[in-house]
Amino acid sequence: MASDDSDDDVPVGALKKKSTHKKKKAKAVKVKPDPELFSSSTKKRQSSASHGSSNGNINGSTKKAKVKKEEGGATKKKPKELKKLEKTERLQYAMQSFLWWNAEDPPPGCQWGTMEHAGVSFQEPYEPHGVKMLYNGEPVELTPVQEEAATFFAAMDPDGMHLGNKKTAPIFIKNYFKDFRAVLGSKHKIKDFKKCDFGPIRRHLNEQKIIRKAITDEERKANKEDRNQALFKFGYALVDGHLERVGNYNMELPGAFRGRGEHPKMGKLKSRVMPEQVFLNVSECARVPPCPVPGHAWGDIRHDPQVQWLAQWKENINNQVKYMQLAAQSSFKGKSDRSKYNKAALLCKNIDKIRKSYKSHLKSKNMETRQLATATWVIDRLALRVGGEKDTDEEADTVGCCSLRLEHLHFDPNEEGGDNREIELEFLGKDSMLYKQTIDFGAAMYNENNGMGNQVYANLKDFCKKKKKDDQVFESITPGMLNTHLKQFMDGLSAKVFRTYNASKTLQDELRKTEELTSWKNLTPAQKVVEYNNANREVAILCNHQKTPSKAQETQLETIGTKLKTLKNQKKILKAILKRLNKGETKGIPVKKNEKKMVEAAATAVANAKKMKEKAKTNAEKIAATEADEKAKQQRREATEYKFTQAHLWEKIPTKEQVVKRITTWTAKIVKMEMDLKHKDDNKEVSLGTSKINYMDPRISVAWCKRNEVPIEKIFSKTLRDKFNWAMAVAPDWEFNADVGKQD
Repeated sequence: MASDDSDDDVPVGALKKKSTHKKKKAKAVKVKPDPELFSSSTKKRQSSASHGSSNGNINGSTKKAKVKKEEGGATKKKPKELKKLEKTERLQYAMQSFLWWNAEDPPPGCQWGTMEHAGVSFQEPYEPHGVKMLYNGEPVELTPVQEEAATFFAAMDPDGMHLGNKKTAPIFIKNYFKDFRAVLGSKHKIKDFKKCDFGPIRRHLNEQKIIRKAITDEERKANKEDRNQALFKFGYALVDGHLERVGNYNMELPGAFRGRGEHPKMGKLKSRVMPEQVFLNVSECARVPPCPVPGHAWGDIRHDPQVQWLAQWKENINNQVKYMQLAAQSSFKGKSDRSKYNKAALLCKNIDKIRKSYKSHLKSKNMETRQLATATWVIDRLALRVGGEKDTDEEADTVGCCSLRLEHLHFDPNEEGGDNREIELEFLGKDSMLYKQTIDFGAAMYNENNGMGNQVYANLKDFCKKKKKDDQVFESITPGMLNTHLKQFMDGLSAKVFRTYNASKTLQDELRKTEELTSWKNLTPAQKVVEYNNANREVAILCNHQKTPSKAQETQLETIGTKLKTLKNQKKILKAILKRLNKGETKGIPVKKNEKKMVEAAATAVANAKKMKEKAKTNAEKIAATEADEKAKQQRREATEYKFTQAHLWEKIPTKEQVVKRITTWTAKIVKMEMDLKHKDDNKEVSLGTSKINYMDPRISVAWCKRNEVPIEKIFSKTLRDKFNWAMAVAPDWEFNADVGKQD
């Protein structure tokens, strides 16, 4: 008897209908049954059925196979689980959802309508370590307060930038010991700094550093959790109903004041700030945050919506008021930044008028008028700050345009004579950064288009006649007079607006120059980034944004140079191998040596060191674990370096195609590393970041990235992308011009 499952006698039309019905039926199956729901007997029946198909039950087995296949085909894939975000990430997304530039502004004259925060976080009280310093070779008993003051000095690096510098060390020691003696009291036995030995405390601190390095993953995780808890409590504020990140919610730690450059107060002891010294600013309807230090209270509570600060206090070194404010990515800072760049853009339509004015007064017979015109030229063309009078006993001797002295100008520094119009400007600018540039006032760049560089040189030479080295060059004017003079051309115009304008205009012009090159379209994104950095460097040089290369930078440059040399040698070897293969020779072709043992040994050493850290209980065990960890990491570095030295080779004789392909890869690696080395070497003494953060309109960079299909991540770090979120929506053809200034 024919089987019911057989289709042999069914008409074709009916067969088609039948197959359609089957498909529809199969399509209705949505979810594949869970295997765990089947009993063992069901599994046995399925197993026997599958075995039975091999004994000739072809039709039945085919049908079952079809059903199984159709059911399997109709099964939906399990949706991929979304990444679980940490609380900090969720809060970050919540803050990013607020677009302040689309929100209503607060009432006129106010910065906010409502503001609530948790106040300031204070550090834990000092815990004495009990290690005694020596005086005249003998241990000295100190109270906890005295011990803390001694520890401040012991924590300083003897070979660092303060104690290791012959100019700054005497200033630091003199100031420190004066304050240390005040803490000790007049009756204390310590009278002479030269008899003090902070070595025991310094050794203890170094030992503690080593012990802290023996931290386990569990302890590291716990520390991170503690920091996050403080962040969640103090690191956010509620402003006008939306969340904002707080910038510096941790109170400054006490210690020895360091300052910048040859600051006259370096070494003085910074006092511990207590809650009673802190004033909080919250809205009247907000809950006053409880003081986090038991037994203490806030100094005062303010309700002032006209200011942006959340908390303020006065520090004891320079007697200056310090503030706790919202972070750089906040709406307050964003509004301030946008307003600053828009004001600088307004200068685009006024700059010609200003330049025409000061050029017409460069030959004035009135000394004050001529000095104002000359100072304005210097600020505009050389991007100098205004400068101001300072008490050098209280602050570092930093200067700007108006405070230049004769000693800061060196005429004809190379003694060329004749019609030489070079002046070397050398002085300490903001943050005690050295400004040292030789300006050729006779150069075309300062004289073309009636630039009047020659006249400015003549004026400066005239201003310096019959003066002593500590006399001011611009003795007839003050910063206030200069700023008042500038405001007659444009509301709010100051020297800083000039710097912002010149930085932004220079960046835009330099980028446009490169984009107009015929070879521009053929450049890769990485090469375009190099050109962007070159333009950025021009701005940094203009604004004198310098930095001192660190030891880490120097080491990194040496490492990259060594790797580059190795890559070039490897490429030579590859070419030699190809030459041999073309001749049909295989003898003498180098092959890769076994590196597995070396890599495994390093991995084992790292794993063992990790176990030592986890087991370490005593300080001695932690020190031993740290030393083992450092040795293991060095072993791993050596294994990595060894792998790199033979990365160009194969475990057996390669083919010609393999060698050609690797030569191409190595050529690309060499080009990339050469670019990387040049970029790092060119910028080792130039701070590109300062210009990006404070002076170059971010919209120029965003538009450039969009025009040239360069990822913004290659130009701006995440911090800068968050800070300048308001600039990210500009069009690719956006330009820095006067129309931008009208948007505010």
